[in-house]
Amino acid sequence: MRALVTGGAGFIGSHVVDALLARGDEVTVLDDLSSGHERNLASALDAGAALVRGDVRDAGSLALLVAHVKPDAIFHLAAQVDVRRSLADPAHDARTNVEGTINVLEAARGAGGTARVVFSSTGGAIYGETDVMPTPESVPALPMAAYGQSKHCAECYLGLYERLYGMSTIALRFGNVYGPRQDPHGEAGVIAIFCGRLRDGVRPKIFGDGSQTRDYIFVTDLVAALLSAAGTDAGGVVNIGSETETSVLELLRILSVEHGPQAPEPEFAPPRTGELERSCLDATRAREVLGWRASTPIAAGLRQTYASVVAPG
Repeated sequence: MRALVTGGAGFIGSHVVDALLARGDEVTVLDDLSSGHERNLASALDAGAALVRGDVRDAGSLALLVAHVKPDAIFHLAAQVDVRRSLADPAHDARTNVEGTINVLEAARGAGGTARVVFSSTGGAIYGETDVMPTPESVPALPMAAYGQSKHCAECYLGLYERLYGMSTIALRFGNVYGPRQDPHGEAGVIAIFCGRLRDGVRPKIFGDGSQTRDYIFVTDLVAALLSAAGTDAGGVVNIGSETETSVLELLRILSVEHGPQAPEPEFAPPRTGELERSCLDATRAREVLGWRASTPIAAGLRQTYASVVAPG
């Protein structure tokens, strides 16, 4: 299979690239390297992957690339993922997450419309506050941040291109993804940030009281779902999560055990605007249409993640 991975130099994207290469696929990566890193692709480039530096907001260049590569599948992971930035600059968020996705769809359509488009969406940020736990795809989308709104809008464009042009698309709504290569700086998730602070002997910062929960999904489990989605003709939206709620305090407790008896105590700060109290995804549809389920227990995944931050490479 020929695959194009947008955002392929990022945390998740680079793992997708490695998995595709491991099964013998031909892989091209598109990344502007604004948050991704070429070092994430070191072994992939040695194994024959091609890296093209570019931006999904550049419709013309993207169309030329897709026409040249003629991919069987496009894994669209390039995105603006910082919730705080999305609130501060929602137009920038929309240009990347909505317009960028439209450009991917238009490029695929211009190249014949035969590529399977697998879109990386978001779970908790789309559903917003809900009492339905775990949350199935049937719960209405009520985002509490521009990031979730832009991802939901992009999902709607996937459906539009299916209806108008018969294109094959699917949107996977991720839980909170974590694992090796997640940068403890910049736009990282809380797990990578905690690992980095523990490594550096700095007090981890908890926003709110730490009781807020998320559905954490280990990156290799997520990659398996993405590859499964590319190999099916299922459409619509599919939750990808563990169906388990884990609090911020519990995350820190497990990571502090990994760190050892000298782990610094957390400091607490006011809760952040738009942050949910609870998030947990119902993955029934993923089992039904993808034959997928999460297999990495949170403690095992945290152990691997912490080890990768403390001793990278």
